[in-house]
Amino acid sequence: MPLSEGTHFITPTVAVHVMEASEPGPTALIQAGIHGDEIAGVHALEELLEAGVRPTRGRLIVIPTMNRAAYRARQRAAPGGLDLNRCFPGDASADEPERRLARRFMDLVEDERPALMATLHESHKRYDPNVTPSFGQTLVYGVDPMPEILGRAVDRLNGGRRSDDEAWAPQYYPVSTSSTEVIVDAIGCVGICVETWMGFDERRRIEMQNEVVRILLDEVGVLPWSET
Repeated sequence: MPLSEGTHFITPTVAVHVMEASEPGPTALIQAGIHGDEIAGVHALEELLEAGVRPTRGRLIVIPTMNRAAYRARQRAAPGGLDLNRCFPGDASADEPERRLARRFMDLVEDERPALMATLHESHKRYDPNVTPSFGQTLVYGVDPMPEILGRAVDRLNGGRRSDDEAWAPQYYPVSTSSTEVIVDAIGCVGICVETWMGFDERRRIEMQNEVVRILLDEVGVLPWSET
């Protein structure tokens, strides 16, 4: 059953913010902090919540920090723990907390069935099509053909970039155990992994993550937004 509007918790510290518009429409789910050292997406979502972001159609679900233990340590995974983004679809009875959390998140997604699921990441490597893997400044997807919304979002991002270094690109890179791929396979939604490049200063990375989220919400029809 979908969650009611308000703040819920899938663990004692992992908050799920649910906002519902008066006009019906699709559901968008945005999450960050699945890797604790990738902080720009966490801060971008916190700033959007602090600014009072709300959907004008449908539902918006925001999880600013998926892996709180890793985020507190500012490490990819919690000290001594597993990479949460390689634990999906999870196991509710597993010994490892990451596998249990992955299963709770999957249960949430299967109840909510969002039209869009975006996860916010960062990369130490700037994207180079000749270097695998390299992710910075890409919107990553794992299905063929590429979802149309992704191409439109990349075009809009590039229209507003401040320099050629900020240029965005789509990248096809499926990972079978990642949250994005498992969710897309389970419910047939559009799944996008957003990757900013850590070569930019933190403030600019947060701004870019904020811009990506607003463009995606506009494109899916949950929250209209204009760059002008």
